[in-house]
Amino acid sequence: MISQKQLSLADIFEDCKDIFESDKPQFLTLLENHIDLDEIIPFSFYNHYYAATGRNRKFPDASKITRFKQDFLSDLQAVFDKLVDLTEPICQDIDNNLASMLLFDTSGIEAYVTENNPKYANRIIRQLKAYAKSMHFDSSYDPYKVAYASMPTSASSNNEVKQQYINGHFCYAYKFGIITNGLGIVRSIDFYNKSYLSSHPDIVVEKKAKSPGEDKSLADSKALLPTLKDFKTRHPHIKPSIFLGDAAFDTIEIYKSLFEDFNFKKAFIPLKVNLSMDNVKYTFNENGIPCCPHDPSLPMKREGSKSHLRSKLSTIKFVCPKMKWEYNRQDKSKRRVCHCDNPCTTSSCGRMIYVYPEKNLRAYPGVERGSKEWDETYKIRVNVEKSINHFNDSFCIAKRKTTNEKTLHSDLLLAGISQLLTVVVADKINQRQHIRSLKSLIA
Repeated sequence: MISQKQLSLADIFEDCKDIFESDKPQFLTLLENHIDLDEIIPFSFYNHYYAATGRNRKFPDASKITRFKQDFLSDLQAVFDKLVDLTEPICQDIDNNLASMLLFDTSGIEAYVTENNPKYANRIIRQLKAYAKSMHFDSSYDPYKVAYASMPTSASSNNEVKQQYINGHFCYAYKFGIITNGLGIVRSIDFYNKSYLSSHPDIVVEKKAKSPGEDKSLADSKALLPTLKDFKTRHPHIKPSIFLGDAAFDTIEIYKSLFEDFNFKKAFIPLKVNLSMDNVKYTFNENGIPCCPHDPSLPMKREGSKSHLRSKLSTIKFVCPKMKWEYNRQDKSKRRVCHCDNPCTTSSCGRMIYVYPEKNLRAYPGVERGSKEWDETYKIRVNVEKSINHFNDSFCIAKRKTTNEKTLHSDLLLAGISQLLTVVVADKINQRQHIRSLKSLIA
């Protein structure tokens, strides 16, 4: 007969320890072989970590992980920022053009509160629909917008968990902003909590609007410039030249700041409202391109961006769409010839228009709207959305059963640290094609 043995907690722990040492996960082995912790972890982190106990604590037990996240949040931020600096040369070497791009977007971490239970919102919507039916309201009545406006602005259990409109639905969440480069590698993570707003008094939080979509646009536009300012302060040597964002950033103030304060050369931002230009003597299309005076559907052709005018101001030159360059074999010269049956000018070259971009950065943000360059480049903006989804799904940021903002903020930073460590390891083992894929890297 086999004698029965009752396992103790100590036995289970020793078994797990033996398995971990004899069969380490592949990624941990790669980290051990290729990562220099002294290069990544600031000395201040070591001092802070050991100062709390006055003794070495190499093996904090699992029950203290949450406390670790809350106590060492600022240190995790320092590690993240250090990794951003370490990975910047790698990104530049992989693709200088993509590394020079800056992509920004916001999202939210839904907190574990009653208001996020689908039954909570559905109950309010059902009541509003029944009320609308009993009062014989017409089809213009939108119970979803009314429900959004009638719900409290924050969760009852935690005032810092705000109502937001994220990914097509309203919920109660902590809002954060993320910056990546064109490769989709995270460059900055900002957690828009009470502490952040206190340190940025220039951000004015207004009363929520009736439309959840409008609230999101207003919040994003207010968060961008402070986020860029902080990023520039933390990483002064990183100088992106191309900005990609959604239509929420289509404001005159933002364009002006992007080009003047942050020295961007191009800004790919879709128009939120139609263009308007004062004191112009020509018609233009929805992309700000001058059109033929006799045919508004016929845009003029762009020809060069450098000015030879006395003013030395940067200009964009547009020429008649029916103009062609013709070569003279006798004197071996080239000249413009307009082949229009109904010319709008007596010049044989056709009409020419000089545009001054700095007078209307919305219309001319360093790149021609609707051009091939615009269409191909703007597609890259999806990489920041992929990174957010990667954080939510692969790093399990979404659906956390906690309401503690420090814990969630640390989880975000740890997700960013994990991605950046993947970049470092992929570079060390010459597998740069896997900088964004941990699964492929360890396969």
